[in-house]
Amino acid sequence: MPSYRAPVEDTLFLLDDVLGFHNHANLAGFADASPDVVAAVLNEGAKLADDVLAPLNRAGDVEGCTRHPDGSVTTPKGFKAAYDAYAQGGWMGLSVPEAYGGQGLPHTLNTAIQEFGSGANLALSMYPGLTQGAIAALLVHGSDEQKRTYLPKMVEGAWTGTMNLTEPHCGTDLGLLKTRAVPDGDGAYSLTGTKIFISAGEHDLSENIVHLVIARIEGAPAGTKGISLFVVPKFLVNPDGSAGARNGVSCGSIEHKMGIHGNSTCVMNYDGAKGWLVGEVNRGLNAMFVMMNEARLAVGVQGLGQSEVAYQNAAAYAKDRLQGRALTGAKAPDRAADPIIVHADVRRTLMGLRAFNESARALMLWTALQSDIAHRSEDAGERQTADDLLGLLTPVVKGVLTDRGFANAVEAQQMFGGHGYIEEWGMSQFVRDARIAMIYEGANGIQAMDLIGRKLPKDGGRAMMAFLGEVQTFIKDNDEDASMTAFTGPLQAGLNDLQGATMWFMQNAFAKPDNAGAGATDYMHLLGLVAMGYMWARIAKAAVARQAEAASERMAAKLVTGRFYMERVLPETAMRLTRIKAGSDTTMTLAAEAF
Repeated sequence: MPSYRAPVEDTLFLLDDVLGFHNHANLAGFADASPDVVAAVLNEGAKLADDVLAPLNRAGDVEGCTRHPDGSVTTPKGFKAAYDAYAQGGWMGLSVPEAYGGQGLPHTLNTAIQEFGSGANLALSMYPGLTQGAIAALLVHGSDEQKRTYLPKMVEGAWTGTMNLTEPHCGTDLGLLKTRAVPDGDGAYSLTGTKIFISAGEHDLSENIVHLVIARIEGAPAGTKGISLFVVPKFLVNPDGSAGARNGVSCGSIEHKMGIHGNSTCVMNYDGAKGWLVGEVNRGLNAMFVMMNEARLAVGVQGLGQSEVAYQNAAAYAKDRLQGRALTGAKAPDRAADPIIVHADVRRTLMGLRAFNESARALMLWTALQSDIAHRSEDAGERQTADDLLGLLTPVVKGVLTDRGFANAVEAQQMFGGHGYIEEWGMSQFVRDARIAMIYEGANGIQAMDLIGRKLPKDGGRAMMAFLGEVQTFIKDNDEDASMTAFTGPLQAGLNDLQGATMWFMQNAFAKPDNAGAGATDYMHLLGLVAMGYMWARIAKAAVARQAEAASERMAAKLVTGRFYMERVLPETAMRLTRIKAGSDTTMTLAAEAF
C-alpha cells in the first residue's frame, strides 16, 4: 500500500530561508501570517493530507464514482466525510477575503496546501480546488449580488463550484462553442447545450453546485468575441439564500477515464437551465480566464504532487528491495542481496526525481508569491513587475511541472520493476492520475504556444527581460563566492542558452511563424530548466548560510541534490537550444497524406 507524507519541513525552509516570505508583511494578509501561524497552517494541512485524504486514494481509484438512473452521482466511500473535514477546517477560504467568510491569508499558503492535497489524493482534492477557482472568478467579475448569493456558501464549503468550457466538438478552440443563452426577460438567461469533461460536475459532497458556464447569447458575434459567462446553480437559490428548486442542468454520464477515478468527470446537459450573466456581455473569456489561470497554476501543483508522492514510495522501496550486489562490493553481506539503492542507476533516477521536486516546489511557491504581490501590493510598479513574472511563469509552471510530473511518476514506477505494473502496489495509479494534468486546463502544447506567442513578446518582452536580468544579477552578486561556484557557473551556461533561444526566435519566428510552433515546447522546457536552476542557486545560498550557523545533514543533502541538478539536469538547455535552432523546415515538409 503506497504512503504519503506532506513535505512540511521543506516548504517551511523555502518560505523562510529562500523566498523571504516574511519580508512581505506590508502586503494585505501577510501581517497575520506570522512564522508561528504559517507553521501551524502547514502542519495542520499536512495532518489532513496524511491522515484523512491519503488513506482514501487507492480505495477511491478502485471504487470510482457511480451515476444513478436519476442522474445523481455518488463519490467513493469516505470521500464525503473527508470533504466535510476539509470544509469544516476552513481550508476552502484560506486565502479568500474575510468579507466572504474567508481567512484572508496569503495565496502562497493556499498553494502549499494544494500541493499537500494533490500528493495525498488528487481526485478528491480536485473538488475543493475547482471551487476555489470559481470563487476567484466571481470575486473579480461577479456582481455584488452574485458575490453575496454564492461566495459565503462556497467559502463555507456547503456549495462547490465548476468550470464548464469544453463541448464535444471544441476544446481549445472555444470560438466554436454551440451552447446558447436566450434572455428570459427577467434579467436571467435560459441556457441549452452540452458540455463534456466537466470535473466535479455532479456529486454528493455538497448541498449545491455552482456551475460557471460559457455560452453564446443569441445574435452574438461568431468566434471568441461572442462568448459570455454565466453562473448556473444546480439548485436555484431562494430569497433567503437557501437552495431551492432543481435547475435544468443534469449529468448525462460519467466519463470512463484513465485515472482520477474518484473525481466525477461528467457530461453535463443544459436544458433551458436558468443562468445569470457574470461580467459583461460577450466578454466571457476575460472572466473565465481568471479561473483558468488559477486552474493552470493549480494543475502545475498537481504535477508536482504526483511527482513527490511517486518519489517517496520509490525511495522507500529502493531502500527495502534486495536485488543484486553493488558494483563496488557487497554492502549488506549478511543478507542474500543488497538493497537496490546501492546501484548507481537507481541513485541516478531517485536523485533526478528529488532534484526536480525540490526546485519545482520552490518555483511553484515563488510564482504564487508573485500572485500575492500582484494582487495585494499598494505599489503600482511592484504590482506590475510581479504580474509580468506571473504571466510569464504560468505556462511554465503548468506545462513543465506536469510534463515532468508524469515522466517522474513513470520513472518512480520503474523502480518497482514488475511490481510497479501490478495494481496492488499503487504506482500505476500515480502514472494514470498524473497523465491528465498534461491535458486539461489547456494541453501543454497550447501552454508552450501561449508562452511563445503571447507571453514572450508582450509589452516588448518586458517580462522576459526582467527575468533574465534578475537571474543575471544573482549570478553577478554571487560569482566570487567559492561556496556558490558549483551553482553560478552552470546557471550562467543555462542562462546563455535561454538568451540565445530568445534571440533566435526574435530573428526567425516573426517572418516564419512555424519556427515558433516547432520550437515552442523546447523553449518552454528551456525556460523551466533555467527557472528551476535559479531556484536551486537560491536554495544553495540559503543552505550554505544555514550550515554556517550550525552543521546540518539536511542542508548538506540539499547542496548535494542541487549539484546533481546543475551537473546532470540543467545541461539539457543546450539540447533544447539545438532543437530550437533546427527550425521548422523538416517538421513541416511532409504532406499531410504522408502521415
